[in-house]
Amino acid sequence: MKLKEYKYKINGIKFTVGVGEIVNNQVQVVVNGTSYNVELDENQAPKAAAIAAAVKRPSAAPRTETGEKVVNKPAAAAGSASAVKSPLPGTIMSFNVNVGDTVNAGDTVCVLEAMKMENDVHTQKGGTVKKICVGVGDAILEGTDIMIIE
Repeated sequence: MKLKEYKYKINGIKFTVGVGEIVNNQVQVVVNGTSYNVELDENQAPKAAAIAAAVKRPSAAPRTETGEKVVNKPAAAAGSASAVKSPLPGTIMSFNVNVGDTVNAGDTVCVLEAMKMENDVHTQKGGTVKKICVGVGDAILEGTDIMIIE
């Protein structure tokens, strides 16, 4: 159950209060980690329909003026080139391929040292190595382009 969290200070004492959804005049309330099931007075319990009408929820996706969802699709790179990206931060130890070499999907193209462990980096697709973007000894971050395969 998802709780809406509030922070209060009463007489100098801090309280963290989580309040759940009201169902049949019952609500789960968590105060400083202690859970309580609270029954609301029927005269004071808000009706679920009134709450739903009062709460404005943002759309899950942007929409056009006609109400259609706006969907951005990445454009295919010219020549369907794709980058082999670093799966984690580390240092390039060695390359198993050179520019111009042909590789198959799943081939190990380089070795990356991370946390004192050597990790093989594999291609996601086959093709020809068009460019090597980093060098041996380079420290790189996760997601860094290591090479371009076309």
